[in-house]
Parts: sequence; structure tokens; C-alpha cells
Amino acid sequence: MQTDAGAEAVTIYKILRPAEWAETQEKGVFSGSSDDLRDGFVHLSSAGQVAGTLARHFADEAEVILLAVDATVLGADLRWEESRDGAVFPHLFAPLPLSASTGSRTLRRGSDGAFPPFDPPL
Repeated sequence: MQTDAGAEAVTIYKILRPAEWAETQEKGVFSGSSDDLRDGFVHLSSAGQVAGTLARHFADEAEVILLAVDATVLGADLRWEESRDGAVFPHLFAPLPLSASTGSRTLRRGSDGAFPPFDPPL
């Protein structure tokens, strides 16, 4: 896939609680969770980081929405920065427009208490 700028699309992910997803759909933009607002940027994950983010930050959630985002359309507001355990994570220093999404999937915990395995792309 090519963007207008000719760069190849890179998919990153935002995990949303159902109420956050409903508000994002209504407004057309995600301005941030309480954690995002506290930290000054929208926390995102690469495909390989989704499972860890789910386990660490969404352990009490029965259901979440996994939003796939085309990173190439976010421009200079997207920065890859070192975070937990020295890993480099995508951080968006602007609201996340729904128009940057390439798809979404609802993830529900199974009877074993775990979210299903995530197989990109979304």
C-alpha cells in the first residue's frame, strides 16, 4: 500500500476501551485516555507490542477494541521513543484521527481469562 507521499504504510495499534471507542466514532477523533492525557501523548503499540500492552494496561478489561492505524499518515506528530524495558514505542503528540484507521477488531477475554492471540495485520 502506498500513501500520497509514496511511503509504504506501517500499521500500528491503539487499544481502546468500549466507551473510548464509542466516543471516537462519534467525534471522529481520539483525544486520549486518562493515561495518554497524563503523559502528553497517545500511547500506541507495534504489532509485536500489542500482547504486552494488553497484559500490562488492560488486565481488568473484559473487552477492548484494537484499532489499526496507518502510521505514515500521522506525520511528524508520531515519534518512536524508548519506553518500558528499553523497547521503542510509537507515541502520537496530537489527537488520533479516526480517518487514520485501517480497521478495528473487538477482542474479548475467553473462558481462560486471556485475550485471543493477535495475528496482524488487522
